[in-house]
Amino acid sequence: MVELAHPEISLGRQCELLGLARSSLYYQERGESERNLKLLRLLDEQYTRTPFYGVPRMTAWLGTQGESVNEKRVRRLLRVLGLEAIYPKPRLSDAAAGHKIYPYLLRNVAITRVNQVWSTDISVPQQAVWKMEVGPPESAYRSRFQTTISGGEQKSLS
Repeated sequence: MVELAHPEISLGRQCELLGLARSSLYYQERGESERNLKLLRLLDEQYTRTPFYGVPRMTAWLGTQGESVNEKRVRRLLRVLGLEAIYPKPRLSDAAAGHKIYPYLLRNVAITRVNQVWSTDISVPQQAVWKMEVGPPESAYRSRFQTTISGGEQKSLS
């Protein structure tokens, strides 16, 4: 962009035309120190093993490896590597663009008798056998989750 040996336009004028400070012509990036390169390698290896570690946990892990570093340095180095902890991001429950919104069909319905309205509940607790419960709405208030434990006995998880 800037021609150092231009016969007619001075360096100052070229920088002015480009909107640059003249000092930026002489800037040379220093690069990372040997210690930072070692930390970058350690962070990269640990991230491949535990991508859910954030800055505080990475800092603590480096401490167990004998590296005394500040969280600010770890944050900057992770940013240099382009790494970010894997975690649930906000607004995960928001509907996607164009998602159809179904109307609530029971808004003005008076429920006056048993079995007039039915519902389903397929929520599943962690480490349980999948079981779907179908029945009238009041069944949702009774033992919501049931799982079969080895031995065939029924055990309520609610």
